[in-house]
Amino acid sequence: MGDGEPIARTPVPQHHRRSTTNSLFDSDLALAPGMLSATPMKLALLPLVSAVVLFAQSGSSQSLLPATESSTTEPASDLNVNSKYIVESIHFIGHSYQLSRAAMDEMHRLIGARLSTEALTKLTTRLRGELRAHSVTFKLDRGAQPGTVTVLLAVDKRFDLSIPRFAYNSSEGWTGIGEGRVTLGSNVFTFDVLSDRDTEVEQFAGIQAKYERFATDRIRAGFEFDLYHEMYDPATRLALANQSSSSLGAGTYRSRMNFEPSATFVLAKPLTLTVGLSFEELQPEFSAARLESANVVVNTLRYHQRWEDSDANIQELDAGYGLRAATKMLSADFGYTRHSVNASYHYTHDHQIVEIGLALGLIYGNAPLFERFVLGNSYMLRGWNRYELDPLGGNRLAYGTVTYGYHIMRVFYDTGSVWDQGRSPELRQSAGVGVSSGFGRLQRGAFLLAVAFPLRQSHVDPVLIAGMNF
Repeated sequence: MGDGEPIARTPVPQHHRRSTTNSLFDSDLALAPGMLSATPMKLALLPLVSAVVLFAQSGSSQSLLPATESSTTEPASDLNVNSKYIVESIHFIGHSYQLSRAAMDEMHRLIGARLSTEALTKLTTRLRGELRAHSVTFKLDRGAQPGTVTVLLAVDKRFDLSIPRFAYNSSEGWTGIGEGRVTLGSNVFTFDVLSDRDTEVEQFAGIQAKYERFATDRIRAGFEFDLYHEMYDPATRLALANQSSSSLGAGTYRSRMNFEPSATFVLAKPLTLTVGLSFEELQPEFSAARLESANVVVNTLRYHQRWEDSDANIQELDAGYGLRAATKMLSADFGYTRHSVNASYHYTHDHQIVEIGLALGLIYGNAPLFERFVLGNSYMLRGWNRYELDPLGGNRLAYGTVTYGYHIMRVFYDTGSVWDQGRSPELRQSAGVGVSSGFGRLQRGAFLLAVAFPLRQSHVDPVLIAGMNF
């Protein structure tokens, strides 16, 4: 679930939910015809019958109140009145979480089926272990359609340690992120330690500190602080010395520091918008040079949707558009606009999968190195070396990939180009084979072990790629 998790519905107010719950069962309390005209003995039993009926109504209503993962369910629980209702959807309250495909499949099997508290208890027990949460609880809300309910999941995950991402590329080395997270009510504090040789032109290591507050189920505010130390490949330094790129907005810098307030809005269930400001300060390598700032307006629009039918066909679509614009109004030393578009489609049927990905990028103006596009890493145009393609990156990007999988086997094909405005793009291609699966805890993110080959006429240099969550 993550960027692409199902969006939590806004809960119905408590007084509304209570009255709705009672009305759901009013029709089940009608007395049998002829009861009022019964014999005196039957009339004498009316108070007892009424008490039993009211007790049953109270017990049925309890099933629409919050239940924990440790709740027990009697064998006859599915015979109560709640089993008449269909599960319309399942959402997390307030937060989004990255789940294994097995957990996602279990969750989606419950959608469209009759309500079963036993099945929901099993789901919350599984989620508690997978998320390493203190507790996972569920409660029910009425659905949009008559006869349906929505399941709302609340995760009490006060403290968590994880590795959100790691990757090894035999031509570049290791990239990894270690993360600690503390959740206090609607407040989430995250601290990351990272070393990245994969995503940008330069290699960098440092820390990230984030704070998020969920004001409502549809609005959250955030603040991020980043501090990185930069390192450069000799090919990058040589290209900078030759000034081969006229669109470059800055040379090398020793470190960079970023302050980024933001707000995220759920526009609709599958669509979110993040707006914010990034105040980036670049510390030059030479003490005599002055500090430079890359202050930008940040806008990110994301769409995520998942479909599943009765034939166990699963489709997922994830798409996003990002805009970063630096202007003199923000006292920036650079003036540029960076547009990025990415989309991925995932189709699963039985043990077969097909994945299609697309990325496009465009920069107008003079952007610093960390904003420029790269190809030839562990997840885009795999098998190529990004310093061989362009040691300074480019201000234009076009990339596509197709992957086919059967059980744990994977075969992929990548193609794309990165270049500067005014130059002709040179299309590159690569292919590879590997395995992708989850092992124990690693089921939370796909683990990939693959060999990728750049497709060129002169010689073949295979590259080993291994990692998780990339």
